[in-house]
Amino acid sequence: MISPAEYDRLDGLAQAALVRTGQLTPAELCAAAIARAEAVNPQINAVVHPLYEPARARAAAGLPAGPFGGVPFLLKDFGAQYAGAPHTSGSRALRNFVPKEDAELVRRWQAAGLNILGKTNTPEFALMGVTEPLLHGPARNPWHLGHTPGGSSGGAAAAVAAGITPVAGAGDGGGSIRIPAACCGLFGLKPSRGRVPTGPEQGEKWQGAAVEHVLSRSVRDSAAMLDATQGPDAGAPYFLPNPARPYLEEVGREPGRLRIAFSLGHPLGSALHPECATAVLEAAKLLESLGHDVAEVPLPFDGRAVSTAFLMLYFGETGASIAALARHLGRPARPGDVEPTTWLLGLLGRTYTAADFAAARQTWNDHARAFGRFHQTYDLLLTPTLATPPVCIGELQPRPLEQKLLKLVNTFGLGGLIRRSGIVEKLAEQSLEKTPYTQVANLTGQPAMSVPLHWTAAGLPCGVQFIARLGAEDVLFRLAGQLEQARPWFDKRPALVG
Repeated sequence: MISPAEYDRLDGLAQAALVRTGQLTPAELCAAAIARAEAVNPQINAVVHPLYEPARARAAAGLPAGPFGGVPFLLKDFGAQYAGAPHTSGSRALRNFVPKEDAELVRRWQAAGLNILGKTNTPEFALMGVTEPLLHGPARNPWHLGHTPGGSSGGAAAAVAAGITPVAGAGDGGGSIRIPAACCGLFGLKPSRGRVPTGPEQGEKWQGAAVEHVLSRSVRDSAAMLDATQGPDAGAPYFLPNPARPYLEEVGREPGRLRIAFSLGHPLGSALHPECATAVLEAAKLLESLGHDVAEVPLPFDGRAVSTAFLMLYFGETGASIAALARHLGRPARPGDVEPTTWLLGLLGRTYTAADFAAARQTWNDHARAFGRFHQTYDLLLTPTLATPPVCIGELQPRPLEQKLLKLVNTFGLGGLIRRSGIVEKLAEQSLEKTPYTQVANLTGQPAMSVPLHWTAAGLPCGVQFIARLGAEDVLFRLAGQLEQARPWFDKRPALVG
């Protein structure tokens, strides 16, 4: 039997190796993960749909002998559907929805040998950079329970940081892998557009801005997971060339002398928190000490243009999600079916025209081309992942007066009036002010990663982001492996789990 301390010291590949050599059984790993979940989940509210008994049964019956054979795993309660398990997307309107078919990504995770233990907390429709849905209540950061683990993959990040599983499923449509990775001291890579399958039901997620992968404590787990899942499925709208070699092999390879630009500019012109600036400057010094060419540059993208284009997508996709609820409710959705902020976003989505969206979509292409030119000079762009350390639980929720305004707007369908008033721009700036660095890679489709290299004076994680050219996950994994060796973070553990 494996002890809690031994379980905590193993990443996913190490667990799988012990299973392959007969030193551990899948049943023992499953029991250890469930015991950890039962000990810490009441404090962090990360796992909202436990599937412990089916996991025990699978462990006893035998799991595929893949690279993660027997390793406990958690799915995000949004995105990749798992047949027979609740799939609420953090919404009260979907509390009774149970899909009948696995997503292709879930099939590949299972073929890799992962044992699914449950599903993790997420904000309604994965819309927020914090995880505080009315349906399940807030997920909490294991490093400090009064702070958010980020979002929208906040439950996944909290679970991995607390040691429930070494790796967990996550998705990123505007930073939702990288934001919680930064908040929880984890490694989080958003793959390139088209790298990971989105079928069988969806051709693309969020017009191609969203992609799914994992959050992990070790770089090699993330690399091996991408090896297990990368590649198109039937009907995929995008196709990327296969990597030159397995991503797992890249983790131990020398990255060579990289040309890395860094920037401390805030995309919306606001003040950058000193801790986040320190995180970038420390990373730049570390990179120089490792032999890379490092230069400070102005931000190579128009933060306000990116914000405007992203919010057009955000509003439109929310409106589409609300409209799609009719299939599950048997009637058109009403304001009371979803959270007030969600309903307002949907109202706003209906105030824009197809021409508006087409113009915003051109911004994606403009920035993809601009980054293509940028990467002719620099291999990577280094920025803060966030503009501030993890915020407190409830800090970004509407205040009482704002709640009254929301109710008034939603009751009378005043989305058009709100848009014309100019309030949208103000709300947009406020909503993205703390997370302004991540959306651009979603619009351009580039791979990007958050690396946990800094902790604040208060003991909260503060990640830094690297953006690479389209399809260059290999470069990111080589650099991440080098950084992990130079400044290890795996054994940094929140006080919650000792």
